[in-house]
Amino acid sequence: MSTPPLEVVDLGRRPYLDTLELQRALRLRRVDGSLPHDILLLVEHDPVYTLGRGTEATSLPLPLSALEARGATVVEVERGGDVTWHGPGQLVGYPILHLSAHREDLHWYLRTLEGALIEALAQFEIPAERVAGKTGVWTHGRKIASLGIHVKQWVTLHGFALNVDPELAWFDAIVPCGLPGVTMTSVAKEIGTASPTLAAEVRAVVVASMATAFGLRARPRPLADLLPPG
Repeated sequence: MSTPPLEVVDLGRRPYLDTLELQRALRLRRVDGSLPHDILLLVEHDPVYTLGRGTEATSLPLPLSALEARGATVVEVERGGDVTWHGPGQLVGYPILHLSAHREDLHWYLRTLEGALIEALAQFEIPAERVAGKTGVWTHGRKIASLGIHVKQWVTLHGFALNVDPELAWFDAIVPCGLPGVTMTSVAKEIGTASPTLAAEVRAVVVASMATAFGLRARPRPLADLLPPG
């Protein structure tokens, strides 16, 4: 029996809200079976602060207008977790997986996402790990990747954000993921370099790790192939 594919769509740089609507549309098609395979959207967003369902007032030391004045949009979303930032230099991945074909277990899904990122970072000799009681991926006590998910009818939305080489000062305006005192880091900071090919190298390794973690076979797919005609 052949390994099912993971349809990998590289969206390039795209606004957050556009991508959110795309996720929702693809999720519906995955639920009704018109998309028979799991999907991984990869994107780099324009600067945006997203507020998950668990966002606390203490995580927002500045008013929302002040965040917008920094040049970022602010969006409330249905994913779990607290506030975070997305923007240039960050690899954001949105798996649209039908967990009924894997395991109907949200805890398992989160830990599998973390494991895939840990394995990917190991390829860059970054010793990443989980931290008990905290969702995400860490290295030397610093957070390098954030996770926030939403699952409906056992099909997943939202996903992970891996800091490749972003301007980390964007995180200074919030309490990232509601964790006071957290220090954010990036692949470039941990390995001490940011080569012109780093983003592409990280993307390729993450795709391979994601496919392996979920027992799938990665294959690139144009977005147009996943949308209804017309």
